[in-house]
This record gives sequence, C-alpha cells and structure tokens, in this order.
Amino acid sequence: MSYTGPEFDAPRQRRLRRAPLAVGLAALVPGALLGWVVYEGVGKPGGSPGGSAAGQAGTAAPESAPVSPTDDAKVPSPDAALPLRGKVVVIDPGHNPGNFQHTSEINQKVNIGTNWKECDTTGTSTNAGYSEARFTLDVAHRLRTLLERQGATVKLTHDGDRPAWGPCVTRRAEIGNAAHADAAISIHADGAPEGDRGFHVILPASVHSGAADTRPIVASSRTLGEHVESDFAKVTGSAPSNYVGNGTGLDVRKDLGGLNLSTVPKVFIECGNMRDSKDAALLTSGAWRQKAAQGIADGLADFLRK
Repeated sequence: MSYTGPEFDAPRQRRLRRAPLAVGLAALVPGALLGWVVYEGVGKPGGSPGGSAAGQAGTAAPESAPVSPTDDAKVPSPDAALPLRGKVVVIDPGHNPGNFQHTSEINQKVNIGTNWKECDTTGTSTNAGYSEARFTLDVAHRLRTLLERQGATVKLTHDGDRPAWGPCVTRRAEIGNAAHADAAISIHADGAPEGDRGFHVILPASVHSGAADTRPIVASSRTLGEHVESDFAKVTGSAPSNYVGNGTGLDVRKDLGGLNLSTVPKVFIECGNMRDSKDAALLTSGAWRQKAAQGIADGLADFLRK
C-alpha cells in the first residue's frame, strides 16, 4: 500500500546543492597543480633542487657511484690468496717403496761429479717396519697439496708414474733442473742409532768437479735451508738434531748427487731418526706428518716470497 501526503512526498534530487561543490573542486584543481609545479621547482625540504631522483632519495649514494682511487686499495688482488702463483717447486720423495725388490737396478753406479755412487738405495725404516720410502711419499703428497693451494706448480720426481724403483739420484736432479724450479727439496728420514734425535736440513757444499757445479746455487740454497729449518721447528715443535749440525739444524755435504748436480736452489731434509723410538712415534703419526708437511711448506713459501 502507498501513503501520500505533505510529509511523505517522494524526495526530489537536490541538484542545486551539488553545483557549488563541483565549482569548488574545479577551482581547487588548478591551484593544486600550480602548487605542485612550484613545489617541484623549488625542491622538497631537505631535498635537492630540480626534483631529481638523487635529490628525492635524500643523502643515499647512487648505486652507480664511481670508485675513488682510495677504494682500489681496499679491493684484494686476485692473487692475494695465491701467493705462490707462477712459482715452480720440485719435491723429491727420498727412495722408492719398490727399491728393495730391484737391488740390481739401484746398485748400478752413477757419476755425481765428485765421485761414483749407487743409483739409489732402499732407505731405512722404523724398528716396527715402517719404511722411509713410505714416509717420504706420504709427506710429499701432503706437501704438494699445501703448495698447490697457494698457487704453486708442483712436480714430484716420482709418484707411481714410473717402474717401481728409483729414479737414480742423477735423474732426480735432472727433473728439478728441467722444470727450472724456483726451489727443490728432497724429503728423507734418518737411520741413526737409538738416542740420536731431531731433524736437520742438508745444504749443498760448493762443488766444481765434472758435471757438478753448485757454486751458482750455494747461497740461495742456504737461504732456502734456513727458512725450512726455522719453520719446520716452529710448526712441528721438533728440536734440531742432537747428533748432526752442532744444534743448528743445518749440515753441509758434497757427497749427495741430488745436490751436486742441481742447478736450482735445493736442500734435503732429514725429518727425524726412524731408529729412535721417540722420533719413530712422531714419524709414524699421520697428524705429525701433516705438521711436517706444513713446516716444509711454510719454509718454501717464505723463501719463494722473498
């Protein structure tokens, strides 16, 4: 049902009231646009004039900001973690695990400049049968890994890539010479009587005889040996030999073909005495052999960085 009357007539659209609002808005829009233009032209408070992206970002530096010369010094060199890049090291693991099965081959004589000597020997062992040849090859592998991590190029005189004996001491020297090694080291362990303990580094004597001429490498080899002696003692905690070198840890010899025939800086290291029970306990420990390799690596690195 519908109900009409003066109080209930249908409401009429109030168009007259909307007209002033529309006029007001129309007047405000040009003003707002004019204010925005002035605002952007002058610049926001704390911003930069012109309303650029850099100004609107406040004080933040743009991502493409140029690097200043002083910043270059803060960027590490690509070779910073590879201090031995470009250096060549030859590692000579003394003897060979198969030498004892090839006595006729290793007993043939070779000329080492000062005299004739056996091609190679079997080496010594602990009283329990751990051979020097196994020890030297194990340390050589550990040493190679440490040096290669620093960027060095490393060559071994033997590593299962030849018949199971040797090579002759003359060939060991030739390998280092042919590689133009920056440093070479021959790894050994001694076979002295019980009670003789400690390590020592053997340096080449000044030899000029036959094919041997160590005069150009005597000084550099001594420097190499001093670094190896110092770092080996520091890392392993071992004392210098109490029976060779008068407590210096250094010995000079002219009867070793691997030194006599070398044309590159080279030393031998006797890491300990396999026939002494206390030294043997160290030499047969994998953890200690890792320290031995680290000490030798540190000595080589100190020498090569000079």
